[in-house]
Amino acid sequence: MKNSENPFVYQEFAISRQHREKLNKHKGKVIWLTGLSGSGKSTLANLLEIKLHKLGRHTYILDGDNIRQGLNQDLGFTDADRIENIRRISEVSKLMLDAGLIVITAFISPFQRERSLARTLIEKDNFIEVFVNTPLEVCESRDPKGLYKKARSGMLSNFSGISGPYEPPVKPELIIDSSKAEVINASIEKILNLL
Repeated sequence: MKNSENPFVYQEFAISRQHREKLNKHKGKVIWLTGLSGSGKSTLANLLEIKLHKLGRHTYILDGDNIRQGLNQDLGFTDADRIENIRRISEVSKLMLDAGLIVITAFISPFQRERSLARTLIEKDNFIEVFVNTPLEVCESRDPKGLYKKARSGMLSNFSGISGPYEPPVKPELIIDSSKAEVINASIEKILNLL
């Protein structure tokens, strides 16, 4: 059924996001980590969530590998599937934001257009884009899943940064190079200052 034929009406409820944020004692936000495979997105997300948890913040990490084992297990890695992957994550992030949570996403999200749509859907003031701009050679040297090796040998097609595109963010709120260990803790503090 096309959107123009959609018979549904958005249902308003008595408890709003503002009520949930008041109960949580903090504002909800979406921290959108983007970067190549192996750039350190999941590691950064985990360290950030640990810090936020210690501060008493209500959080949730949406991680690319985890989401593809459940919600998005029906998607492959074509451009169309990657676009749908990010569309779904944007919608889930918006729902979790409405629940008053600080949502940390860790996805390659290779296309600028989809990240812009996520920012628009989630609303600019609630969206913090963090570009994990770790050099390709560092990402490739980490290669925890052996994906770069497969992409270089031609066994894996449409792999972001090698056989598929990755469009760097135009105006992220923060840029992090996770190959520099001393940058990580300082970067987490910078993210906290943006909340």
